[in-house]
Order: sequence, then structure tokens, then C-alpha cells
Amino acid sequence: MRAKLTYAVTAAVLVFYFVLAGSRGVMLIQSGTLITVTFGIAVLILPVIGIWFLWKNTQFVRNANKLAAELDAEGGLPVDELRRTAGGRIDRDSADEVFAKRKAETEDAPDDWRNWFRLAVAYHDARDTPRARKAMQRAIALHDGRPVRA
Repeated sequence: MRAKLTYAVTAAVLVFYFVLAGSRGVMLIQSGTLITVTFGIAVLILPVIGIWFLWKNTQFVRNANKLAAELDAEGGLPVDELRRTAGGRIDRDSADEVFAKRKAETEDAPDDWRNWFRLAVAYHDARDTPRARKAMQRAIALHDGRPVRA
């Protein structure tokens, strides 16, 4: 719940910033000189890119949560079998062991979105966020029946 609240607050702040920057861009364009119009257009591009990024990220999170709920209903969510340090952090060797197991499962059945979901969790636990995101994107694509890029 805390992650959802943090995401919502961050998204709200970003939308506020996009509106503020967009209004400044419009004001620059309304000035009418070549330089201010050019800067105004440049300023308007930033909120457009930001809104697109926020939208894509929100879709990703919603789709990943949908897969997690479905996997939970099936009883297929990965069990937390990771050892932790005294401070509560995940032990790196433990994360590597679980990752190796998840990778082997995924290689055995590469068309099963469930395996890709569990592999994404293992990547995340191993602190490899870019690969975790790519694995989750693949799980979402497989679940939705969309073509998967190699």
C-alpha cells in the first residue's frame, strides 16, 4: 500500500509540474518572437514526453499487478526463500541461487508467462532492475498473447 501511495503522490507532483511547464511554454509561444516561440515549443515537448513516460509506466505497473493477482489466485507466486542479512537485506548468494533456479525453469518452458514473471521477481531480488523490467514486459506480452521480441 505504501508503494501505491508513493507512486500516486509522485504522479500527482509530476502532473502538476507538466501543467506548470506547459503553461510556461504556451506563454512563451504567445510572446510571438522567433526565440520565445522556439523556446516555447521546446518547453512544451518536455511535458509531452513526461506524460507519455508516466502513462507507459502506469500501464506497466497495472499490468504487472494484474499478473501478480492472477498468479496469486492460482497459488503460483514465488515463495520467499531468500536468506537475509541481520539488517534485513537480501543475501546476494541466496538471490543468485534462486535466480539460477528461476532461469532454468524459464529455459525449460520459455512460452509460459508465469515463469517469466517469477524470473522478473528473481532479477529484482538480485538488484538487476533493467532485466527485471524486460522479463516482466515479456511476461505481460506472453499473457496478453502479443508477439514477443527475442
